[in-house]
Amino acid sequence: MNTIITGLQWGDEGKGKIVDYLTETADVVIRGQGGNNAGHTVITEGTKYVLHLLPSGILWDDKTNIIGNGVVLDPIGLVEEIVRIEGQGIAITPDKLLISDRTHVVLPFHKELDAAREASLGDQKIGTTKRGIGPAYADKINRCGLRMADLLDRGFATAQITRRVADANEVLKRYDLTIFDATQVLEEVYTAFERLRPHITNTIPILHSAWKSGKNLLFEGAQGTLLDIDFGTYPFVTSSNTTAGGSCTGSGLPPTAIDAVIGVCKAYTTRVGSGPFPTGDQGLSDYLHGLGREFGATTGRPRGCGWLDTVLLRFACMVNGVTGLAVTNVDGLDAYETLQICTAYNIDGDIHALPPADRASWDRALPVYESMPGWQCDTTACTSYEQLPPQAKSYLSRLGHLCDAPIAFVGVGPDRKQTLVVP
Repeated sequence: MNTIITGLQWGDEGKGKIVDYLTETADVVIRGQGGNNAGHTVITEGTKYVLHLLPSGILWDDKTNIIGNGVVLDPIGLVEEIVRIEGQGIAITPDKLLISDRTHVVLPFHKELDAAREASLGDQKIGTTKRGIGPAYADKINRCGLRMADLLDRGFATAQITRRVADANEVLKRYDLTIFDATQVLEEVYTAFERLRPHITNTIPILHSAWKSGKNLLFEGAQGTLLDIDFGTYPFVTSSNTTAGGSCTGSGLPPTAIDAVIGVCKAYTTRVGSGPFPTGDQGLSDYLHGLGREFGATTGRPRGCGWLDTVLLRFACMVNGVTGLAVTNVDGLDAYETLQICTAYNIDGDIHALPPADRASWDRALPVYESMPGWQCDTTACTSYEQLPPQAKSYLSRLGHLCDAPIAFVGVGPDRKQTLVVP
C-alpha cells in the first residue's frame, strides 16, 4: 500500500504524528516538497522530536527515508537538525537517510532575499518564515538554481555561487540588509555538504525498485493544501505544490504508484502568517493558547485558531483525491458545550459551498455556521474509537459527511499511542 499523507488546512495539522503512526507498516518514507519552513512535531514515549527537513520515519530504526527532488534543502540547516536529532539518541546513517541529487539548494543569501521581499511588500507581506524557501524556488523556476549534484563539481559550483552572491547583494543593498562574501558562503555550504555527501544519490531508481518489489511507500507532505501555490489562498501561500500531486512530481514516482491519500485536518482550524481566515475566533485562540497549544514548531509563533471550516476542507478533499480523513486535536475541543461548524460562505448575499479564487471575495466572505453539542469530557484516555463520547462521534460523522470523505483516524493527544483507528 503506497499512501500520501497531505495536510488539508494551512499546515500544522499534525501530519508528522500520522506519518509516524503509519510508518510502522511502511518500508520507505518520502518527503517530496517544501523546505525547513516545515515543522513536524512527533511525541513518542514522552520524548518530543521536532523535525524540519528529516522525514518523520527517521525516528524508526528499520526504515529508509528519502528527501526527494521537489524539496529545497538548506544543507547548513539539515546538518544542524541531524546533530540535534542524533543528540536525542536517533541514529542517522547513509542507509537510513537518502537525499536526491536533484534536490535544489537553499543558500545563505536566500534567507536575506526572503526578508527583502517581505520588506518590499509593506502591509501586504505574506508572513513567510524567512527561511529562504521562496527565493530558492524562484531560482529553480528561473533556471539559475543549484542542485545537490552540482555541488559535486566544486569548480562549477564556485562559479555559480559567486555569480548569484553578486546578484543577491545588489538587491540586499537596496534594503540595507546583510550582504554576503562569496568565499565565506562557499566555505559554509561545503562544510555542510561534506557532512551530507554520503547521503546524496539518485533516489529515483531506488524508489522505483521499492515500488516494483511491493514495498510499502509513505509520502509525507509538508505545509497544507491552503498554502499550495496553485490551490491555496493566493498570494498568502508557500512556493511549492503541497497537494497530493506534489508528492509524485517531488519524488519521481508516477500517479499510478499511489493507492491511497490520507488527508489530515484538525477538529478546528488554525493558521499562521497573513491572509484570509473566515472562521478565526479570538476566544478559541485564547483558550487553546492558554492550554499551551497552537504555537508553531518552526517559529514559535502563536497560531490563529478558529472553528472548523468545511468549505475549505471540502475543496481540499476534492483537489487531493482524499480516500480517508485523519482528524487530529479532537481533545482540544473537550471543554466546549457548543461547537460551530462552517458549512458555507455568504459573499454579498450569495451562498458558496467552495472557496473563492479572487482576493477581493475573501474580504467579504462571512462564515455560515451550524451548531453541534460538545461532549465536555476528557477524550485523551480513549484507546479506541468506540470509547469516544457519542457527541464526539456525531461531530466527526458530520465532518466526514460535509467533506464527502470517510474518517480513518482520530487523534486525541500528541503521543503516538493517542491515535484511534476508525473501524
